[in-house]
Amino acid sequence: MHRAPTPGLPTAISEMEQQNTQQHQQRASSSSSSRAYHFHPARPAIVDLFNQYLGRTERQKSDESAKEPPNKAQKRVTAINRELPPPNEQFLFDFEQIQRQFLDQEQLRAVTESVLISMVIQCCGHAPRAEFLLFALGRLYNIGNINWDTFLPALLSSVSSAETPIGQGSQAVAAVASATSSQSGVLVHSSAVTNSTHYQSSNPASPLASVHGIGSPAMSTADPSSCAVLSPMKSNDVTCTGQQLERISISARENAISSLRQLSCKIILIGLDSNLKPVTHADIFNHMLNWLVNWDQKQHGLDEFDSAKFWKPDKALIEWLHNCLNVIWSLVEDGKCRVPFYELIRSGLPFIENIPDDEALFTLILEIHRRRDMMATHMQMLDQHLHSPTFGTPRLLPQATTNISGETVTNMRYSPITYPSVLGEPLHGEELAICIQRGSLDWERALRCLRHGFRNTPSPDWWRRVLLLAPCHRLHAQGPTPGAVFTSEMISEATIDRIVELLKLTNSEMNCWQEWLIFSDVFFFLMKHGCIDFVDFVDKLVSRLQDTDQHILRTNHVTWLLAQVIRVELVMNALNTDPRKVETTRKILSFHKEDRSSDPNNPQNILLDFISSCQNLRIWSLNTSTREYLNNEQLQKGKQIDEWWRQASKGEHIMDYMNMDERSVGMFWVVSYTMAQPACETVMSWLASGGVTEILPGSNLQSSERLMVMQEVSPLPISLLSGFSINLCLKLGYHMEDSLFSGQIVPSIAMVETYARLLLIAPHAMFRSLLTQVTQRNQSPISKPASLILVFEILNYRLLSLYRYQGKSKGLIHDVTKILATLKGKRGDHRSFRLAENLCLNLILSMREFFYVKRDGKGPTEFTETLNRITVTTLSIIIKTRGIAEVEHMLYLQTMLEQILAASQHAWSERTLRHFPSMLRDAMAGRIDKRGLAIQAWQQAETTVINQCTQLLSTSADPTYVMTYINHSFPQHRQYLCAGVWILMYGHPESINSLHLGRVLREFSPEEVTDNIYTMVDVLLHHFNLELQRGRSLQDLMLKACANITFFVWTHELLPLDILLLALIDRDDDPQALRIVINILDSKELQQKVKSYLINRGQPEHWLFTGTFKRQELQKALGNHLSWKERCPTFFDDIAARLLPVIPLILYRLIENDAFDAADRIIQVYSTFLHYYPLNFTFVRDILAYFYGHLPGKLIHRILSVLDVKKIPFSESFPQHINISNATSCPLDYFATLLLGLVNHVIPPLNSSKNGQVGENSNSSVRVPHNKVHTTSQATPVAPEGQKPFYQIQDPGTYTQLILETAVIEILSLPVTASQIISSLVQIVVHIQPTLVQSVNGLHPTGVGQSSVLPTSPSGGSTDSLGATRTPISGLSTSSFVWRSGYTCQQLSCLLIQACGLLLAQLPPEFHVQFYIEASRVIKESWWLSDGKRSVGELESSVCYALLDPTWAAQDNTSTAIGNVVALLHSFFSNLPLEWLEGSLLIIKHLKPVTSIAGLRIAFRIMGPLLPRLANAHTLFSKILSGLLSVMADVFGKNVQSQAPVEASEISDIIDFLHHIVHYEGQGGPVQPSSKPRAEILALIGRAAENLRPDVQHLLTHLKNDVNCSVYTTVNSKS
Repeated sequence: MHRAPTPGLPTAISEMEQQNTQQHQQRASSSSSSRAYHFHPARPAIVDLFNQYLGRTERQKSDESAKEPPNKAQKRVTAINRELPPPNEQFLFDFEQIQRQFLDQEQLRAVTESVLISMVIQCCGHAPRAEFLLFALGRLYNIGNINWDTFLPALLSSVSSAETPIGQGSQAVAAVASATSSQSGVLVHSSAVTNSTHYQSSNPASPLASVHGIGSPAMSTADPSSCAVLSPMKSNDVTCTGQQLERISISARENAISSLRQLSCKIILIGLDSNLKPVTHADIFNHMLNWLVNWDQKQHGLDEFDSAKFWKPDKALIEWLHNCLNVIWSLVEDGKCRVPFYELIRSGLPFIENIPDDEALFTLILEIHRRRDMMATHMQMLDQHLHSPTFGTPRLLPQATTNISGETVTNMRYSPITYPSVLGEPLHGEELAICIQRGSLDWERALRCLRHGFRNTPSPDWWRRVLLLAPCHRLHAQGPTPGAVFTSEMISEATIDRIVELLKLTNSEMNCWQEWLIFSDVFFFLMKHGCIDFVDFVDKLVSRLQDTDQHILRTNHVTWLLAQVIRVELVMNALNTDPRKVETTRKILSFHKEDRSSDPNNPQNILLDFISSCQNLRIWSLNTSTREYLNNEQLQKGKQIDEWWRQASKGEHIMDYMNMDERSVGMFWVVSYTMAQPACETVMSWLASGGVTEILPGSNLQSSERLMVMQEVSPLPISLLSGFSINLCLKLGYHMEDSLFSGQIVPSIAMVETYARLLLIAPHAMFRSLLTQVTQRNQSPISKPASLILVFEILNYRLLSLYRYQGKSKGLIHDVTKILATLKGKRGDHRSFRLAENLCLNLILSMREFFYVKRDGKGPTEFTETLNRITVTTLSIIIKTRGIAEVEHMLYLQTMLEQILAASQHAWSERTLRHFPSMLRDAMAGRIDKRGLAIQAWQQAETTVINQCTQLLSTSADPTYVMTYINHSFPQHRQYLCAGVWILMYGHPESINSLHLGRVLREFSPEEVTDNIYTMVDVLLHHFNLELQRGRSLQDLMLKACANITFFVWTHELLPLDILLLALIDRDDDPQALRIVINILDSKELQQKVKSYLINRGQPEHWLFTGTFKRQELQKALGNHLSWKERCPTFFDDIAARLLPVIPLILYRLIENDAFDAADRIIQVYSTFLHYYPLNFTFVRDILAYFYGHLPGKLIHRILSVLDVKKIPFSESFPQHINISNATSCPLDYFATLLLGLVNHVIPPLNSSKNGQVGENSNSSVRVPHNKVHTTSQATPVAPEGQKPFYQIQDPGTYTQLILETAVIEILSLPVTASQIISSLVQIVVHIQPTLVQSVNGLHPTGVGQSSVLPTSPSGGSTDSLGATRTPISGLSTSSFVWRSGYTCQQLSCLLIQACGLLLAQLPPEFHVQFYIEASRVIKESWWLSDGKRSVGELESSVCYALLDPTWAAQDNTSTAIGNVVALLHSFFSNLPLEWLEGSLLIIKHLKPVTSIAGLRIAFRIMGPLLPRLANAHTLFSKILSGLLSVMADVFGKNVQSQAPVEASEISDIIDFLHHIVHYEGQGGPVQPSSKPRAEILALIGRAAENLRPDVQHLLTHLKNDVNCSVYTTVNSKS
């Protein structure tokens, strides 16, 4: 039946209008589309249609205006004559009448949506009209005239514009986008912003303009409905003038906003029933979230009084809140999963400050918190200890930062402490450190690390990176310090704790003077660099000693400590200019105690007795305003110091520092605090007291310049130097540098040795770069060869370990390399070049972590051929024994190899390559050996070279031909000189003119000599093999070869021996090369040279030498080749000393070639000599790790002999275990003792005292020798062992490193397999707590049946606590464990897990494979997973409890095998270099197939916390994520048949974690509002999800690379 049109509806539009419309559309550009829609001819008709159905016709408006009485004073009540709107059912018919008049239905749809949005905004406050609009939307959608994907974003954008206060209309969309993106990472779609723009511009005006004046005046006049009101009141009751807008009530505006949002939510809920695009869901979610977060936002332009007075939440607000929540729930419900629930987790909604009193919103926030907490557990390691706290396992971060001294640190190590964020991400930095509250758990963790630092003295480099400057010393312009994690308040408290700790040790009559000296060095460093506010520190120290630790201050140690820093510039400024200077001075003086020692002649006691007087004298000279507070008695006591000094220094007699009695030593220490300058002058006078003598030029020199050298005296003993004030040490250092590097007189060895000792006794306060010192005195160090040689000798033979400790080795390598690049082409300058090259060789071998071969990172290296080869060897050792720490280093590896190999012609042998790590071996595998080409080139030039050599080197050669050859021979021929000589003199060395040959080689540049050596080695090996093929005997050939080498090296000293040996071992693919090397090392000449070196050198600990050094003659020390034309005498340099880094490399090459007997013999011969190698401890550790599983037991014993066993803290039972030839296992007691040593000396100690005092009833104040304890129940206390100064443990550098690396050496030396060692360690970890508890309580294990009762809280106990896994370990004596550690058994069990993980991370990958296998076995054999009778709920509860935190379980004595093993794995992971983490995939491999959700949770709990660390290692991240997804497929796979299927919602935390971690990886760090997943990861998850059940796939819908279903793919495609 045909239906008649509604009266008043436009029924026709002229053809002209249609043509005009088409022309207008053709002319309109995309930028003016909104204006085209606004003037579309259909718009007036559609507007009139809606106004008619809404009861808002123009005629009604004019009637209402006409009926208004002219006299406002006249009051009449009139009934407005309104026509009723047509019935709703007629609307669709009327609209279709309009629709048929237009051809472009898409434009009509857009105009219709625009009008609808305008009507929604205008009529939101009128309930009937709002209902009609909802009705009309439904009908229009049914006929395809509404596109929800364009309508809803435009509606929300227009609503935001309408809500924006006046003056901000042009920024409405941007404001919404910014506000929402700050709360959620689902970004606003770009098309939504475009659509919203043209829809907004097509709106005539916002009905909220009556409230806040939004809308353009031009638009308002274009549409008569621009002044429509929000309720049935008359339009002229509310006008749109600015004056009236200011008088509109706040409540009216809030009601309008509430109505608009409520209607918008209803519309959205209708739209959500349709299949919307992901981008639309994201846009809706962002707006809803923004409304909720800012639900109480005060309006702009309102003062606080008005806002507080009028603005209150009302019913309307609660209603739209509920509607908004309905939309949120509809979006995130698991059944639809339109938006991941994870977006709520990472939003700001849970943290809104003012939560309304509404149960529905509160319920949502609680649910978000619950799921966030569950998700965060997958991000956090179970081991709740400090990250890299031991200072023994440094790792690097790539970013550059500026440290507290203003230096740029290009490689910053891992932060020693991190704090978990609310999403579980590890965070650190200055901002976080400042926010840590005193007394909190995080504050205590920070202090644990700092206290550990004071006890074990990490390098100054570590302190610089982690400490923040005190606020009073920080420049305002200084930016944040990325690596800093400790505030000045933290360091101040830790410093006071250490002072109190040392005072307690002192009061116990324990000799801890060495500890005080070490601490004062660090204390001076911290004060000098402004890490401590001196005034605040003194105030806190007084408060601590007077209030908390009363009667603890009985000596003057604190006064002495403050006297050390009183000359620091920052301290003097505080005492001179600070407003509290008088009060501070009085507090400083209050620390004085009358010290009456039983031994008044002891130097320490004398110093402490006079130190108050020294301090008073110094303060008296600083400030006149504080003199009245000084102690006159102490000032008078200063006269005794003056008197002693006058007596000691009167006359011309030089003070004899080698024969001072104890009182004189003590008084001189006192003088160093009061008269540093005179004391410094007397020391310098002593060092110069031997006088000077002239060195006559050698026969080769024609120089008339006189060279004066200081005569030798004894260097100052280190026992005397250690008591000097740091101020005197600094003065001595500066004076000595002037004498060493600027004077015309060659200094004595005593002065150089004393200078080195000064730097070693106070490495924090005294360190300075020697090359920098020389450069500052002379811009071109090469022009002062004497100073340069001295610097190189000091660095190479005295301070090598100090630079490694300071973290300056890399910079020194680059600086020396630059000098090498200049010297290598300089003719005749062999001594400086070879010494610098040997220094670089030592520096490269000393590296324990990845390093950059070029400072700028571009182009080939500037290394010599020798150094390039050594760098590759060192790189192999580092990667194989310590791993590559960071992904940036792994990415740089290929570039680094290209830089090295571009400047090197060498190719490594197969025997060498088989021991290289796989990544290095693969990179080297395709390298072509160019030796064949070199031999061909030699054969082509051989005739010419032999002729030249005959002319040059025959016994009757013309002397003038020497210079002719040097100046005019071709370079390509000169490189074959030594090869020609080898062939020419073969078997007849006496036929060679050695004088001519020596002169030519000395006139060559160092680079040419190196080329000659490498070429000669290739030629002699080729010639050797040719002779063998001709039937010559091997013995005869070897004798001739040795005779030739003797000619070159020993008889005439023509070539550097170290380079020749290195060239030979690099040709180990030729069996004759190593035979020649062995013959050289077995030669009597070399052994005699080494023996002579040992006699002249004295003991390896040079700092203990108290005699007079004997200077070697230059020619005897260095040989003819290096000493020619040289006049400057040597200090420590020697040909034998140059071999110290070479012999270890020879041993590597012999072992690679399975020449174990030869290696054994060489170590036997040179073991004493290797004691002098400054890196011998590192060498032993690395060679055992590098060849683990490849070394015979006899050779291991021999390698250990390189160490001075008496000085290494080996376990007492270690010797007997390594001497057992057929051992199958070691007792558990042995491994437990090793772990206990790490707990006591490496892991930062806990504060286990009851009253919170540091050092009481805890191991922090108990000093026992490492591993020197009895393991029986009758253990007895032993003598204490003090803190070791740096110079006693230069290799490896700190005591914690020494203990840790010693344990590693022990493990690597044991004659049992890696699997047996791992089994023992894991067994201890699994069972340690019940063993300790029952041992301490005197209980015996009893067989108790398993219970089915499940824990209801973390402290509720565990079913496993009654099972078999709680059985103590047999064969482990634990009765003295707790006593020896100072901890409770609960604390000790957790710390042992941490220690075990740390130890395992130091071992080579062979142990890691066994560890993964054993850990997987323990987990799979747990009754939870192996008992098929247990219900799913029971398994889930047990596993969830076990995976919470082993610390909780330890406190309740309910540790579980799974919990302990997972904690061990996490402790292991946190200390493992990134490269080695790839092996962790074996855990997944051995855990599979996983058949239960409990097993799935265990896999995710183990591997999940690894993923944040791999955020930038994309390949490894993908591998581990893929492994975890495969475990999900085991449990939730499509084809998996389960007896008790689990709902997908049970793993919502895992789903949330997957969403979070892909955002973390996409960001490359903590998730930000703009974070988004990478397309590659989405594709990986999408492929894996295809194997999962549909319900699980559904939860992962958005983690697919599909724009039709994923909000993240949409964001990526539009970014």
